Amino acid sequence: MVFPVPGGSVAESKPREPAGRPGERSRQRTGGRIVLVLLAAVVLCLGGCDPLTVHKVTSTIFDGVPSLPPADQYCKDYSEKALTVETATGQKGLAQGGTQSEHPPYAEKQCSGCHDKTSESGFVVPLENLCAHCHKGFPAGEFVHGPVATGACLKCHLPHKSNSPALLVKGKGELCAICHLEPRLAAAMHDKAISSGMFCTDCHDPHSGNNRYFLK
Repeated sequence: MVFPVPGGSVAESKPREPAGRPGERSRQRTGGRIVLVLLAAVVLCLGGCDPLTVHKVTSTIFDGVPSLPPADQYCKDYSEKALTVETATGQKGLAQGGTQSEHPPYAEKQCSGCHDKTSESGFVVPLENLCAHCHKGFPAGEFVHGPVATGACLKCHLPHKSNSPALLVKGKGELCAICHLEPRLAAAMHDKAISSGMFCTDCHDPHSGNNRYFLK
């Protein structure tokens, strides 16, 4: 619209911006507040979660979240206060070389399933009860192998990864001889079985059984 002003000049008025629909700005403000409240709730909830859960949630909601570091580095914070395998069992830590088996919680970076930085021992339960914390109802046989009965699972298994199957500290052909140094019954039969390529676990259950000597 053009209209005269004093002095003979002409001024042009700018068209007025159309007003928003009634309540539109109010709804926008309300929506913004809801988003902020939801984000605050997510932050508060994640504050009590372990880092793996935080990463899963944030990477689901947001793009570009960096990947977690390798398990060795990620779990270092937990393992610093936890008892090491060497001090707890006299073993020399993780097996070196190619990895044939990995404990799923370790591979999935679920360190807090076993380790607790706030406890004196560094574990969620005493070491002798640690494996049974997840592996429930085990063993079930009438006769139980000594290390299993006392919760000394780390005598035969490594907790994180191994270059032998089933997280064994040594291969099946060497494992039993770590402890069983006594003369064997029926030595000739055992020697023949071993020379033919059989292993102790081909005849004996390593954990428990309903027959003496854990015979299968």
